[in-house]
Amino acid sequence: MAVAGITPTATFLTKIGKMQSAGCRLCKIAREAQGESTDGLVDETHGHINSAGYKEMATTVTAAHHSIWRHLYDSMHAAQKPESKLKFVTLDKESNMSTLWRREEFLRICSKEELAEKAQEIEVTIPVKKSQETRHNLVNRF
Repeated sequence: MAVAGITPTATFLTKIGKMQSAGCRLCKIAREAQGESTDGLVDETHGHINSAGYKEMATTVTAAHHSIWRHLYDSMHAAQKPESKLKFVTLDKESNMSTLWRREEFLRICSKEELAEKAQEIEVTIPVKKSQETRHNLVNRF
């Protein structure tokens, strides 16, 4: 349903004439319960409902994310050959690049800044696809 774009969200139901408003029904209920205005509700889409930024689903979405990550990690780890030098550095928890850099002592190799500079040097040599030119130009203006 999600791939076909026919998940019965308020946006879809409004589009086919079954609802009057595309506003998120759960956000409306939450705002009403808190005595807040229901004006300007975000559209209820598949992406909105499945977003960890969506307060009413954050715990569920985060749990699903962690479950998928554990399954992927376990599968990669199980398939790893004993002679492999590949090291999974986020076994116990997620880490951001700064944490990994400190914990794994990557500074012995180079600084994060040196890595970022080199990555940018390489990135600017990669041609932008015609379909992504508008976005690329917009991002690079800032």
